[in-house]
Amino acid sequence: MRRFWKSGEPFVWLTGSALALCLLLVVGLVALILVNGLGFFWPADVLRATLVDGTVLTGIVREREAIPGKPGEFRIKLQVGNRDLYGADFQWVDEARIARRERPADVVVIERTEWGPLLGTIEALRDGDRVLAVRGAAGLAELARRLPEAARLRREIRALEKGDIGAINHAQEQARLALRRLDLRGITAGARVDAIQAELAALRARYAREEARLAELKRRQTARVVVAADGGKAKELPLAQVLRAWAPNAMGLAAKARHYAAGVWEFVADDPRESNTEGGVFPAIFGTVMMVVLMSLLVAPLGVLAAFYLREYARQGAFVSAVRIAVNNLAGVPSIVFGVFGVGFFIYTIGGSLDRLLFAEALPTPTFGTGGILWASLTLALLTVPVVIVATEEGLAAIPQGLREASLAVGATKLETTLRVVLPAVMPSVLTGLILAMARAAGEVAPLMITGVVKLAPSLPVDGFWPFVHLDRKFMHLGFQIYDVGFQSPNVDAARPMVFVTTLLLLLVVILLNLVAIGLRNRLRRTYATAAV
Repeated sequence: MRRFWKSGEPFVWLTGSALALCLLLVVGLVALILVNGLGFFWPADVLRATLVDGTVLTGIVREREAIPGKPGEFRIKLQVGNRDLYGADFQWVDEARIARRERPADVVVIERTEWGPLLGTIEALRDGDRVLAVRGAAGLAELARRLPEAARLRREIRALEKGDIGAINHAQEQARLALRRLDLRGITAGARVDAIQAELAALRARYAREEARLAELKRRQTARVVVAADGGKAKELPLAQVLRAWAPNAMGLAAKARHYAAGVWEFVADDPRESNTEGGVFPAIFGTVMMVVLMSLLVAPLGVLAAFYLREYARQGAFVSAVRIAVNNLAGVPSIVFGVFGVGFFIYTIGGSLDRLLFAEALPTPTFGTGGILWASLTLALLTVPVVIVATEEGLAAIPQGLREASLAVGATKLETTLRVVLPAVMPSVLTGLILAMARAAGEVAPLMITGVVKLAPSLPVDGFWPFVHLDRKFMHLGFQIYDVGFQSPNVDAARPMVFVTTLLLLLVVILLNLVAIGLRNRLRRTYATAAV
């Protein structure tokens, strides 16, 4: 027995078991996310349940569980939708109370711009007082034929609101700030003021014309669909509010697959709706990627320079040891502390000073003196810089001293040796630290909540207005989206699938960013194979 323990084989089994347990936990977590997230966009069949008391409930079965205290009995959770008609999206039904189950082919699910899904049967399709189609397959076919035109009108209205009218509003704001800037300098009259006033008058005239165009487009949205719901209730819905409509019980596998692909694309490419519980998450994807890129551009030079000084230039002693201890301890500081520091130093001190010096005409409305993507990226750069410093220092320590001595021996200066020999050789280690930093920054939420992230950003940090990249703007983030939808949503049951889908998307974004960095690191490792990293 003593020989068995001395052989070290028990420790091999122990370490192998620990690795297997870690892999099982990771696989279990990913499997949980996949199971709950991938089925979100699949058009599930609609059940029409007739209860023993004659009540009819139509909905999609979302859960089935045992009834507490009643062995052998189960209940199902139906997503009945029609929140504006019934007041709730979901209803629990004991299976023992169900007298008959049907899956009628004429039941449709309508995805609309507000109030969640609408379930029922099409009674009629109208355009003003004219009846275009009645219930059944004809009504659904006519609705499908008219939806593309309704979507085109909706896109045209949105483009007008955010494009032409948005540009006019932006120009008016710039003119107002120009007048305010002149007023602060004591200039209240003159040619420059008159020119700006004339520009404002022209902008107001343009705004009135565009507003008339917008009203005309909205007047053309006259088609409406009448949907009959359970309990004798009916809903007359303008086609302008209808995004998609489908009859899941009458769809084949190919049709459901096309519907699934369209739902995935909408989720990735569209803006959110209904308190982020419906629609897409494109602004959050854009904000997450842009913030991680900005953070990487900021943290890499800072961490590399600090590591080079500590390893290559600083005289080793008590001071350098204290700095290394401080850097290692920074990695253990709670992230919310960095967020508080970012608010106090970056936003109030630096941002407030920039506002007073460069944007005085906009005060008291802050420009940089409030949360924004720049300050959030700087805060996360400070949060992750210890990881880059440690990884770079380890890479520098692994580079053979002979490389430096050979470079110096052929006449290269210290700077040339650092830039042309040491820096390329240590780049794989730098990218290793950057990969870890990116993974942590993409998932952080606490510091972002107080340095620039918001529930819904009115515009992206990048647009067509000068200077095109607006680092002062607030932004959306996938991590905060998960927190907001999962814990702040007024309709938790409807929002729960979005939590898993958004989590899956965040994992994919992090994996994609890491794969890019890993590919670059592996290429550098092959190029500088002499670096022992």
